[in-house]
Amino acid sequence: MPGSEHRELGFLAKLVLGCLIALALAGIVWHGVTAATVERVWHQLIERTDAPMRFRFILQPLMAALVAIRDGRRDAQSGRSPYFWKALGVERLGEALNATARVVLLGLVMDLIYQAVVLQRFYPTEAVIVALLFAFIPYLIIRGPVARLARRRHGSAPPPQRTP
Repeated sequence: MPGSEHRELGFLAKLVLGCLIALALAGIVWHGVTAATVERVWHQLIERTDAPMRFRFILQPLMAALVAIRDGRRDAQSGRSPYFWKALGVERLGEALNATARVVLLGLVMDLIYQAVVLQRFYPTEAVIVALLFAFIPYLIIRGPVARLARRRHGSAPPPQRTP
């Protein structure tokens, strides 16, 4: 697509994506997908807000928000289209993974430490859910509104979209 800022996934983003896929598959193989497993995952996710290391439920979304604010402001300055709906496309989703790779990796590591210390077991799928829920999803939600607010604040409208 001419004029697009297409970037390949960086090494860290590829590493994180590979870890997420491997952990999700390992969790499915080790623990299966049953009603009891889903109930256990849900119960443990709810309990985690009162457990040790609960600061990560603030730290991860905060870090994702900071990255989203930075990228949303860049979108507004460059006149790029609103992010959320475009993120459903592979190119912008890859951009989000590049931007949040460190935060997601930090989330995975923090959850693995939590599981080792508190649960004394390893549930790989839960680590994936926590990392995505508290790092990647906030980024997707925050980036678009920040870009819109920045456009309104600076009075710049997005340029007309090119049709191929």
